[in-house]
Amino acid sequence: MECRPHCAACCTAPSISSPIPGMPNGKPAGVPCVQLDADLRCKIFGQPERPACCSGLQAAADMCGTSRAQAMLWLDELERATRPD
Repeated sequence: MECRPHCAACCTAPSISSPIPGMPNGKPAGVPCVQLDADLRCKIFGQPERPACCSGLQAAADMCGTSRAQAMLWLDELERATRPD
């Protein structure tokens, strides 16, 4: 499955604990990654400095749904379900 243009839900909704260029401590849930450009595309896509958790994530129908809003809801729920107590 190809990523939806102008979505970036997976670069916004989840927290990332790995260092990201420009975000050395990762990012909290709900905060857009600083590596997103104006078109919501990853500026470090395919680069070695891209975190493994990002490069390993693949678009899938259950995660992406039919809209950015659906993807955000699914990813928000996953974030809540996997948050450490």
